[in-house]
Amino acid sequence: MEQTGGSLFFKRRRSGSPKTVKLRKRKSVLYSNPPEGRAGNRSDLLGENIYLVLFTISLRILNCFLVQTSFVPDEYWQSLEVAHHMVFNYGYLTWEWAEGLRGYSYPLIFASMYKVLYVFAKDSVQLLIWVPRLAQALLSAVADVKLYSLVKQLENKEMAKWVFFCQLCSWFTWYCCTRTLTNTMETVLTIFALFYYPLEGSKFVNSFMYSSLVALAFIIRPTAVIPWIPLLFRHFWQEQKKLDLVLQHFLPVGLVTLGFSLIIDRIFFGQWTFVQLNFLKFNVLKNLGTFYGSHPWHWYICQGFPVILGPHLPFFIHGCFLTPRRYRILLVAIIWTVLVYSMLSHKEFRFIYPILPFCMVFCGHSLNHLKTWKKPALSFLFLSNVTLALYTGLIHQRGSLDVMTHIQGLCDNNSSASIFVMMPCHSTPHYSHVHCPLPIRFLQCPPDLNGNENYLDEADKFYFSPLSWLNQEFSSDILLPTHLVIFSVLEEEIKTFLITNGYKRIAVIFHTHLPEGRIGSHIYLYERK
Repeated sequence: MEQTGGSLFFKRRRSGSPKTVKLRKRKSVLYSNPPEGRAGNRSDLLGENIYLVLFTISLRILNCFLVQTSFVPDEYWQSLEVAHHMVFNYGYLTWEWAEGLRGYSYPLIFASMYKVLYVFAKDSVQLLIWVPRLAQALLSAVADVKLYSLVKQLENKEMAKWVFFCQLCSWFTWYCCTRTLTNTMETVLTIFALFYYPLEGSKFVNSFMYSSLVALAFIIRPTAVIPWIPLLFRHFWQEQKKLDLVLQHFLPVGLVTLGFSLIIDRIFFGQWTFVQLNFLKFNVLKNLGTFYGSHPWHWYICQGFPVILGPHLPFFIHGCFLTPRRYRILLVAIIWTVLVYSMLSHKEFRFIYPILPFCMVFCGHSLNHLKTWKKPALSFLFLSNVTLALYTGLIHQRGSLDVMTHIQGLCDNNSSASIFVMMPCHSTPHYSHVHCPLPIRFLQCPPDLNGNENYLDEADKFYFSPLSWLNQEFSSDILLPTHLVIFSVLEEEIKTFLITNGYKRIAVIFHTHLPEGRIGSHIYLYERK
């Protein structure tokens, strides 16, 4: 009876309902997908989709292995060579280290890697070469993702996609972002700092974080502060609690970072050395960088800036007229940086590399606004940049690294070998790419710090009259090295010396399609028979 009554009760309830009741589906908070950008998503890495992050890291690792050329001496002589000397106690430190113009903070990063490899007996020459570069590639990949994240939360996914595309296919970024240059680390830290900078609409604002990253970039390379001067002034001007900003963020961060730098340099120099001040005195106040070449004031405007932008240039100009007001400060920083560097006589492409990510924001806005011509524009950008990236990464100036492979081979095959590199000074790496204590001499080129107008360094004296210099320098057969390394343009001038002393060419190494002055299209390796 209870069963029947129960059934009648439910029947009455159902019959009394005019419509079928639909239960609302509830999603479990535990298993539901969190909103976009929400922390804790299992498929997230660095706050973004894990596949995007892994793709970027994979691309930069590929980028690393597809850059097999040399760019400038500093990528070795101010980082890897110093690190090698710190860990293995042999090598060569350039004159800047004797004068206290360079700090040990940046080489210490690579020295730590070398020390770990040494402790585990894995310090092979190939690992010494590639581990630092792969670490730099990983940092650059993280910076790429951070740039994407910043634009995505300031604008939307579509806009971020085009900025990200511009960043990844930039030929100059591809060429530089895996090199062990201070400029590369400076660029990475600039992107990280911009991520936390109080741009209008940003949700990631953190004054302590961004000021710390700017301070770290300044420690690594003092001129890193140049692009940040307009940004720092803007933040200070708009901040209501100005005194708190200075006393609670800028001042403590600056003092602590500078203190760490001073302690590190005190340990390795053996005395208190204010590297950042010495660097600014030499390169900015005294402008002694002109010893390594000078350019007219308009060089960055006419050549430097257009070259590093490359095929992105028309899109950058177009984007400048389209971007919202919040990005105006980035344009100010770009113009300011180009103008400041234009006032210095010594100019290089890499000096303005840190503002290239700023430019990609404007290029991305340009692509986003294109409708009819978007596909042709994308094809043009991709193909033109890939062509430049592959040529500069695999072909142009690769001989400087390839010849080191031949020299490294002498470590095992000829323990009595000695090498003399008769090329413009610092044309090749040194012991970081050989990793055995073979005697390796090269032409010296320290600047004159005493104001001597008639000063000539060793390289200048050599190239003034190569044959006479060699005959005077090697007056005895005992002094002759077993191997010589020269550019092809020098062979005719010293042919008599080579024949007289029994040198035979054993290797011809391609270097560049664009020989210039003392730099030839090939590098020759000679052995004394």
